[in-house]
Amino acid sequence: MLTACQSKTVAGETVSVTGGSYQNITPHELNTMLEAKDFVFVNVHIPFAGTISNTDLSIPYDQISTSEYLNQLPTDKNAKIVLYCRSGRMSEIAATELVSLGYTNIWNLTGGMVEWEQAGFKIEK
Repeated sequence: MLTACQSKTVAGETVSVTGGSYQNITPHELNTMLEAKDFVFVNVHIPFAGTISNTDLSIPYDQISTSEYLNQLPTDKNAKIVLYCRSGRMSEIAATELVSLGYTNIWNLTGGMVEWEQAGFKIEK
């Protein structure tokens, strides 16, 4: 009975890149994380192709390191940030870029919104 009350922990799969690493997560892992959301949730896909509910920001993946968009992200480089795009490629690029800038708690939805929908979850158009 006690285990039902404990929060679920998502570990993800570590991806090593220049300057550090980020965590890849599946749609089901993201859904678990969204139940007790404690992160900034960022859609980096361009052009707009929809969002996952509870998205905080939309930032073009190829402009995430510009001052205009960095100012929207937490100044604490240890803050948890979860990225996604349509298929996963743009968010991988953005995750790698944020790690190179010193961010240490970056998470990436593998397969993006495509896999999210295939797992049975909804996209907001």
